[in-house]
Amino acid sequence: MGENDLSAKRIVVVIPAYKAAQTLPSVLARITPEVYHEVFRILIIEDIDPRTPRSSTPELEALYPKVEILVRDYPGYGGAQKKGFRRALELGADIAVLLHADGQYAPEIMAELYAPLVKDQADVVLGSRMKTFGAAIRGGMPVYKFIANVLLTTIENIAYGLNLSEYHSGYMLYSRKALETIPFEKLSNDFHYDGEMLLVAGKKKLRIADLPIPTHYGSEKSNVKPIAYGFEVLGVIVKYLRGKYNYDTPRS
Repeated sequence: MGENDLSAKRIVVVIPAYKAAQTLPSVLARITPEVYHEVFRILIIEDIDPRTPRSSTPELEALYPKVEILVRDYPGYGGAQKKGFRRALELGADIAVLLHADGQYAPEIMAELYAPLVKDQADVVLGSRMKTFGAAIRGGMPVYKFIANVLLTTIENIAYGLNLSEYHSGYMLYSRKALETIPFEKLSNDFHYDGEMLLVAGKKKLRIADLPIPTHYGSEKSNVKPIAYGFEVLGVIVKYLRGKYNYDTPRS
C-alpha cells in the first residue's frame, strides 16, 4: 500500500477493555511501528463500573502518546463500541478498526485488513477465522465452538440472505460511510453486537469484504458465555425476521 493511499485517510483504532490489564500492554506492543505511524488515535474504552480495575495505566498512556482513554456510557461489549465509534466520528475518522484487548486477534495484520477500506474496495471488513476451513481448529478453537459457529452462521446466512463465512468475529473494520449508514447507537449492548452490525450492513447494501485471519486461543479468559450467546444470536434472527432491524436507509 503506497503512502499516497493513506495520506488522506484518518484511521482510529477502538479497543474495548474489560479486565484486560494483563493483556492490553502486549496487544499495543504488537501493533507494528508502520501501523502505529499510520494510525491517528487509539481509543481504549474502559468499563463503566468504577469497581472494575482499569485496564490502562498512566505508564501505558505515556508509552503510547496516541492512546486516548474513554469510559463507556452504556454497559456491555456493544456499549463500549458505541462510545468508541461515536468518538471516532468526532475525530474525523475515515476508518475505524475494532481490536480486542485480550490478544486473540492479531494486531500484526491490521494493515492487510484496512487496505480494502483505504482503496475504497469495501465499506466493512470482516476478519474471519472461518474463511479458510479448518484453520480455526488448527488455531486452537474448541471443537464445540467451531461447530456452533458453523451452525449459527448457516442459519444467519439463510435468514439474512448473505454469504459470509462467519458473524462471530471481533475483528471488524468500518469506513466512515458504514458508521454513518448503520444506526449503530440503536443496536444492542451485548456480545452479538458485531453480528448485528454485519446484518444491518448487508441490509443497507454496504460492501462487505470477508478476509481470513489467523486464529489464536491462548490462556486469556473469555467473558462470553457460549450457550447464552447462542440463544441471543437466535433471538437476533427472530427479531430480524419480525422487522426489528428494518431501519430506513438515509437519503443520499
